Amino acid sequence: MIAQLSGTIATAGATSCVVDVGGVGYLVHVTPATASGLRVGERTVLHTSLVVREDSMTLYGFADENERHAFEIAQGASGVGPKLALAIVSVLGSGDFRRAVQSEDLKRLTSVPGVGLKGAQKMVIELREKVLVLEDSAGGDREAPERADDAWRAQVSEGLQGLGWSVRDADAACDNVAHLVEEDPSIGMGTLLRAALNSLARR
Repeated sequence: MIAQLSGTIATAGATSCVVDVGGVGYLVHVTPATASGLRVGERTVLHTSLVVREDSMTLYGFADENERHAFEIAQGASGVGPKLALAIVSVLGSGDFRRAVQSEDLKRLTSVPGVGLKGAQKMVIELREKVLVLEDSAGGDREAPERADDAWRAQVSEGLQGLGWSVRDADAACDNVAHLVEEDPSIGMGTLLRAALNSLARR
């Protein structure tokens, strides 16, 4: 089990990165909020979960242990695999995930792309006790430096599409949060993504 990686970021995208650890590059799938805090050439520590299948071994990484724990707990529900679990953590975070399950907030749970009403109901039934150990993410957003022009749109759009939204929906969400960038050009990518996701959930 690879529980943690400490190394230099070789490449960084909206939903994945490559971490160079002693000359070996590890491909790690991450949440958009975690990806926004990664910089090529800088050292980082990611809390990871290794998912082993017959034909693959896939690493998923998180900025803090609590989000990794939420990712692993989510997979305890029927029909939830690692890709959907990553979407749950990306959209809700650990704290909102716990609260949504405990309060049986099906609307909040179904705001995650790929989670239908039946799936949300199963989460409530099967994970109600397990989510009690989860806390809010310790670090909050990793703030991104000031962005020039509309470069943020590409990252937000790519992150939303990686979570299952269409290009059209992603573009609409970017339009909905553009005023936040105008008000605060140094706003964190995690904050922008959550605002974009919330605007889609309200539709």
